[in-house]
Amino acid sequence: MKYAVVLGDGMADWKLEKLGGKTCLEYAKTPNIDFLAPHSELGLFRTVPEGFKPGSDVANMSVMGFDPKKYYTGRSPLEAVAMGIELKDTDVTLRANLVTLAGEGAYEDMTMADYSAGEISTEEARELITFLKKELDGDGFTLYPGISYRHCLVAENGVTGHDLTPPHDISDKKITEFLPKGELAEKYLDIMKRSYALLKDHPVNRARVAAGKNPANSLWLWGEGTKPKIDSFTRKTKLKGGVISAVDLVKGIALLAGMKFIPVAGATGNYDTDFAAKANAAARELLYGGLDYVYIHMEGPDECGHHGDTEHKVFSIEQIDGLVVKTLKEAFERAGEDYFILICPDHPTPCTIKTHVADPVPYLLYTNVKDLGNGAKRYTEDEAAATGIYIDKGYTLLDRMLQIK
Repeated sequence: MKYAVVLGDGMADWKLEKLGGKTCLEYAKTPNIDFLAPHSELGLFRTVPEGFKPGSDVANMSVMGFDPKKYYTGRSPLEAVAMGIELKDTDVTLRANLVTLAGEGAYEDMTMADYSAGEISTEEARELITFLKKELDGDGFTLYPGISYRHCLVAENGVTGHDLTPPHDISDKKITEFLPKGELAEKYLDIMKRSYALLKDHPVNRARVAAGKNPANSLWLWGEGTKPKIDSFTRKTKLKGGVISAVDLVKGIALLAGMKFIPVAGATGNYDTDFAAKANAAARELLYGGLDYVYIHMEGPDECGHHGDTEHKVFSIEQIDGLVVKTLKEAFERAGEDYFILICPDHPTPCTIKTHVADPVPYLLYTNVKDLGNGAKRYTEDEAAATGIYIDKGYTLLDRMLQIK
């Protein structure tokens, strides 16, 4: 038996007037998923436990079968693991976004114009972070370059418990109320202010502005955490698992769980990712690479939700349907392989508010060996809710799938 998880990050949404009162899932043309729906189990499950913020870290951990209450120690440590950073037990890590701040006058009065600095390229970002390292490293802090706008700051002998706001939660808002709070708040704010002074006139940013792009003119610190430990996925499930993702936090969970990380050329973490390449890589690993389970993570719907980009969010969902679900189903059937496909988001990212919410999300579970139909006609939020199935502990959905015979 082979298992494929098709994870559309942030794919669920609220109903939108511009879509005629439909959600993006309802509006999108998804003939392949629609074919599966009447023969699948649909329901809702909660991926974000009470008391946790609705981040992709917690939510993906749940979908992958790990209880966040047991394993979660923060977002940035997962990314640090994926980046190959060796962490001590006394280290505290923080995500360091390159962002675009807009406005005149004091730093504190500026506005979060773009949490991703226009999806800055990894090459440009690496030049900026390398420049900042020379000026900001020291006094127990070390900056590490990552991918695009996502980077990492490690605080030696650090402390946790700070109030740090994700920049994608405050798009188009003044940052005044959302600056760091807590024991090391002054040091964190000083790093952010110094980064602005250093970056605002950097040649990379001058070139970006001249090209009509948003400048990466400040670091924004958030997502603190400590060195994590996660149980082996294979010991837990008796399956050999792999993960495909362009996002470091998902890669970090996979590496900590002893799963194979499968790199895919053309994986960007946005709606321009190579959806077909991800699906083909998953099918290849499942059918010929010795894996039993592959988790295919696609960030495109989430990024579009954060930008309020309804058009490309719908486009991403349609690509997942036509290039991922269709490819997997056809590959399994050509090979004569029995299989499960689980389709779900990790959390909703409503386009109207441009950030995550903790609402339960719809799942679709299909297998070719048994008709699991429970009355749903399509894979949508309302259809899933109408089945009456609700799983409060989201991390148990994996076990539910594995127990079906």
